[in-house]
Amino acid sequence: MKYLLKLFPEITIKSRSVRKEMVRCLRANVRNTLYRYDAGVHVAGKWDALEVQPSTDLPADRLATIEAMMTRIPGIHEVLTIEDRQFHSFEDTTEQLLPLWVPYIAHKSFCVRVKRRGEHEFRSDDLERHLGAALVSAAPGARVDLEHPDVVVSLELKGKRLLLITQRRPGLGGYPLGTQGSALALISGGFDSPVAAYRMIRRGIKTHFLFFNLGGPAHEAGVREVTHHLWQRYSTSHHVDFISVPFEGVVNEILTKIPDGLMGVVLKRMMMRAADKIAAKGRIPALVTGDAIAQVSSQSLTNLSLIDSLAERPILRPLVASDKQDIIAEARRIGTAEFAERMPEYCGVTSRRPNTRARRDRVETAEAEFDFEVLDRAIDQASKTRVNKLIETAPVLAEVKVVDSPEALAAQPDCSVIDIRHPSERDEAPLRIPNKVELLEIPFYELQEEAKTLPSDRHYLLYCDQGVMSKMQALHLADQGLTNFGVYRGEEQEVAV
Repeated sequence: MKYLLKLFPEITIKSRSVRKEMVRCLRANVRNTLYRYDAGVHVAGKWDALEVQPSTDLPADRLATIEAMMTRIPGIHEVLTIEDRQFHSFEDTTEQLLPLWVPYIAHKSFCVRVKRRGEHEFRSDDLERHLGAALVSAAPGARVDLEHPDVVVSLELKGKRLLLITQRRPGLGGYPLGTQGSALALISGGFDSPVAAYRMIRRGIKTHFLFFNLGGPAHEAGVREVTHHLWQRYSTSHHVDFISVPFEGVVNEILTKIPDGLMGVVLKRMMMRAADKIAAKGRIPALVTGDAIAQVSSQSLTNLSLIDSLAERPILRPLVASDKQDIIAEARRIGTAEFAERMPEYCGVTSRRPNTRARRDRVETAEAEFDFEVLDRAIDQASKTRVNKLIETAPVLAEVKVVDSPEALAAQPDCSVIDIRHPSERDEAPLRIPNKVELLEIPFYELQEEAKTLPSDRHYLLYCDQGVMSKMQALHLADQGLTNFGVYRGEEQEVAV
């Protein structure tokens, strides 16, 4: 069995030299991708398609994997499963074609399409009519429809070679990976940023990944998974990097120095400063984000302009005019939605009254209070991992104790509750717990330092509104060896004092 990989149509309209280079690159990408599953695979380059010949002794499951991978390689419009035979006559071709197609066209409309090259004593439509008549006679309930058929019966004739197409699978389309340069995609693990990165990969851009860690090892573990999925599914032909920047210190500095309405914009500006420096160091010419106009306050045109002004290289936003539901639908199609759905939404910098039209002078005045040495340290402490190593090098997350009710809390010996919410949140909705339980108030952005000073002979349960921040902080402390921290999830209205 062989496979014919049809080129993305936009490749076929390029100049001869550009098309030749794209085909050469695509051939190498296909070989690099499939070699992981079949060391004996043969990929032959052609002007309008590639031919793939797997090893003859492959098990069925390995062959199925190869077939699936070919549909995910950028630059391929269609994957055709073909059988390569000798052409002798109309009658011989009919005998070979009927067993392949009769089961698929029964009680359906169909048409026959023949592509012919070389010298023959007949035209393509002569063979099409002959085969169509034979199929109508052999398949019960089948009928010919040249305009809108349910099934297209395809075959190609190249001289004396008869290529019987037994199955068609849609390819990924786009351009061969690597032909359009490289970019650094900011990825957070939600719905948007993985889809933005995927669109860049599909357009032939070798895409590296940049993650700003706002919540410790638990946050990074989820983002590692979705990043590895994107690479393994759509770009295994190339080595790319995953760069993680510890940004908790930057978040703490923002929360203590920046006015409430400007925190989101300033956070994005700090990320853009860091991203631009990291891209410059890696000689990566462009940045990619998952921003979409008006989706959140920092993504208004005014605020995006303030963010973009800090970067020396172009910022690509493939989702800029996309609707959220369309983004979610695409995430489901490419397999990243399941990661986003179980990814905790880190809400470390959330303004109560976000400014959608921040003034440049006020932003710059606010940033004058920011200690930029904190940002520089975060950049210096960034870690780089090859994406293919992300899963095997992922940190092992500790298990943390969770107390779900006020009654269970009251039964805990030597235990204190730490309300880690922002002071403004605590003031609006004070936490009520059983009288005998000690309540401490330490905002999450001070917790990592304050935790080290607390008595080690007590247990501490962290509280936040959703339970997400508290779990991340507890895991982060456990990663530092402070294992006497857990999570309290009791709801205020259920607490009896």
